[in-house]
Amino acid sequence: MDSLTQIVLGGAVAAAVAPARHRRAALLAGAALGTLPDLDSLPLLLLTDDPVARMTLHRSFSHSLFVLPAVGWLLWWLFRRYGRGRVAQAPARWFWAIQLALVTHPLLDAFTVYGTQLWWPLPVRPVMWSSVFIIDPLYTVWLLAACVVAWWAPERPLAQRALLAGLVLSSAYLGWSLLAKAMVEREADRSLAALGLRDAPRFSVPMPFNTLLWRVVAMTPCGFVEGEYSLVADRGPIAFGGYPSDARALAEAADVPAVRRLAWFNHGFMKARERDGRLELSDLRMGAEPDYSFVFAVAERGVDGRWQPLRPPRQLRLPWQARRRLAAMWHRIWHEPVPAGAPAERAAKAE
Repeated sequence: MDSLTQIVLGGAVAAAVAPARHRRAALLAGAALGTLPDLDSLPLLLLTDDPVARMTLHRSFSHSLFVLPAVGWLLWWLFRRYGRGRVAQAPARWFWAIQLALVTHPLLDAFTVYGTQLWWPLPVRPVMWSSVFIIDPLYTVWLLAACVVAWWAPERPLAQRALLAGLVLSSAYLGWSLLAKAMVEREADRSLAALGLRDAPRFSVPMPFNTLLWRVVAMTPCGFVEGEYSLVADRGPIAFGGYPSDARALAEAADVPAVRRLAWFNHGFMKARERDGRLELSDLRMGAEPDYSFVFAVAERGVDGRWQPLRPPRQLRLPWQARRRLAAMWHRIWHEPVPAGAPAERAAKAE
């Protein structure tokens, strides 16, 4: 999730657990601890110029449920052993405040589609429950309000009630997102089965800033299909559009290290394209056709026609038009799509 959300989640959790007389300190400590796991981006920038490595190592060791509890225990022990402040006054409460502020960060990240390596260093594929977008105001607003109340009324009962309410409402929103995803995937199963793609690998993910409009992608032997489903407006099957991917080039380059790494990281949900003698891979999970957040040139054809790794791979900054789609996305939440070739008057009526 975005940095603000992680800050207010860490602050709210720590402040709810710590003693009331320590509430402002807990808000600040929880905000810092909620940010800490994402600081792995800084050493990655310094240690490697490989964009594939940076992408796939982010949310790994710093988000591991094996690593973070140990880090939390170490921080707690250091403050208790060498500090003379609040941790020493209420060690048990602060132990859990520190632990929960750290561990809730990767658990929340796992609800997004990016991929969170909760079980690092085990060679387990990243977790991507993909039920919320990376920025979702309806999740964050409850925690932000709770932190504001707790800061201005730290020792009053109102603060604890606000913190608990914020945590309950934000957690309930996550529960709703999972229910919404289940409804979308049930319809996706029926729609894909009608297209002969019952067993096709697929994923669903909410569109930006909401959990009412969803995008569904399924892989095919020669590419992928993509469709949208509104929980508000749609009643019939999902209308999928088909798009090509160079499956042959991808198979030929399967042993290229960057290709192997990306296929492991994104569960194989990527589009391959050969352009100017180079193999470009787009992560289908983030973005929508034809705009994707992560596109990499990973190999080039050698004189023998075989793919040779690019060292390092290159992240491409292609023209990205997704921001211009926000108005259309908002309209799509409340209206069914107009079928291709519909009469002009029908299209006008849908506006």
